[in-house]
Amino acid sequence: MTTDNANASAPGARRANLLDPGFELTLRPMRYPLFYDRYRDAIKNTWTVEEVDLHSDVADLAKLSPGEQHMIGRLVAFFATGDSIVANNLVLSLYKHINSPEARLYLSRQLFEEAVHVQFYLTLLDTYLPDVDERAEAFAAVENIPSIREKAQFCFRWMAALEGGEGAERIDELRSRSDRRKFLLNLICFAACIEGLFFYGAFTYVYWFRSRGLLHGLATGTNWVFRDESMHMSFAFDVVDTVREEEPELFDAELEKEVTAMLDEAVEAELQFARDLCGDGLPGMNTASMEEYLRAVADQRLLRLGFPARYGASNPFSFMELQNVQELTNFFERRASAYQVAVEGSVSFDDEF
Repeated sequence: MTTDNANASAPGARRANLLDPGFELTLRPMRYPLFYDRYRDAIKNTWTVEEVDLHSDVADLAKLSPGEQHMIGRLVAFFATGDSIVANNLVLSLYKHINSPEARLYLSRQLFEEAVHVQFYLTLLDTYLPDVDERAEAFAAVENIPSIREKAQFCFRWMAALEGGEGAERIDELRSRSDRRKFLLNLICFAACIEGLFFYGAFTYVYWFRSRGLLHGLATGTNWVFRDESMHMSFAFDVVDTVREEEPELFDAELEKEVTAMLDEAVEAELQFARDLCGDGLPGMNTASMEEYLRAVADQRLLRLGFPARYGASNPFSFMELQNVQELTNFFERRASAYQVAVEGSVSFDDEF
């Protein structure tokens, strides 16, 4: 137990908050059981890349139009590095500053899941892009594909705010209100903008192909990644809720303004990606529809954070509404060998997608 927390247990001492500096090690008495429940649910939610069958996708790829092949190429190029960026921030920022052993259990599990996602996307690239030069270009997408580079730079800027990049001072401990606000913005960025918008946008293209009976292997793996990412986002929002309860003064009009501006920037970055993928438009998929969808998702994220909606948009994709229903009703109803590890105990997963 840290000195700060040990002192906090003395009569009359202030109880340490979640973002107070230190390294709490004691799981009993458990201060944040919700985080522990998230960890236990994540353990039940286990899958391996070897369970994903991509054989039928190879035949489907040959049927795609040039525009659809371009979309798939860009999509797998984004996937190639997206989860690695998330994993780096998880280790460098979240694990370091969230002072709860229950939360660190979950974050350790999340890091494992990010590694599985990276393995899945590596397998996907090896299958979809047999040409060595094409694969090399995909892995270097953050450098040579402008629409992907812009999204990566957006991520790096929010990482730099805590890690001392781009002229910012490195923050080793969250001692001041300013430091904690920077951490909150980093956490919200990765939950609402990256996992909750960039990846949701990418998943939309996958489910568009699936709605047309194509690329079932990609859709299967994406289903499982989708569930993981949704749980990552829910955990992050739980952390935000906890900080709001412990330190409500951090959640003022200025934070709302900064978060809204952040989501504006994220929507625009993802819209640039949509323009790259969709070109002049494909049957049932175009930039205008993606813009409406991205704005609807951004509104959901703002509302979940307790801020007003920005756009008043609605989801234009019926196949995504079906996906939401399927994910909510079937999350823990799949056969054990397909996704969920057979375990005892009750499970609750009611978060809105």
